[in-house]
Amino acid sequence: MNGTATAFIVLGLFLLGGVFSFVKQGLPKGVIVLLGLGASMALVAGVMRLEVWN
Repeated sequence: MNGTATAFIVLGLFLLGGVFSFVKQGLPKGVIVLLGLGASMALVAGVMRLEVWN
């Protein structure tokens, strides 16, 4: 696993934690959806950059 893949996966998990926090706080759905999309894109980018896929 390289450093970039690790960074993307950690970023995605961090943003995913933010999604759960925002849901608990009752923030608007649009903010939660945008943060969720960012989290999923970061996780997918990290998984695709893993050495297994190269």
